[in-house]
Amino acid sequence: MELINYENFKKLDIRVAKIKEVTDHPDADKLYVVKIDLGEEERQIVAGIKPYIEKEALIGKEVVVIVNMEPRKIRGIESNGMLLAAKDEENLAIITLNKEVKPGSIVQ
Repeated sequence: MELINYENFKKLDIRVAKIKEVTDHPDADKLYVVKIDLGEEERQIVAGIKPYIEKEALIGKEVVVIVNMEPRKIRGIESNGMLLAAKDEENLAIITLNKEVKPGSIVQ
């Protein structure tokens, strides 16, 4: 494990997003294309969570996203952020909140 200092951690812009829409990626079996609401803007991210959670279960969820990731094309579709999740050998759980807050709220 590589250690980072606090200054590097502060560079991450981690926010709450509300999932608005989820579609299957047209060119990948394990990917979803996820439309998220960040309060002042909407974005699209590509997430490799399809084998673990049905898309209908994601709609309306408040999730945690790194929003200042460099845009990246994943199998031809641009992703503008990273959905945070925890994974072990068998399961994956997306990071959600225990109380509702406004989309775009900063995670501290």
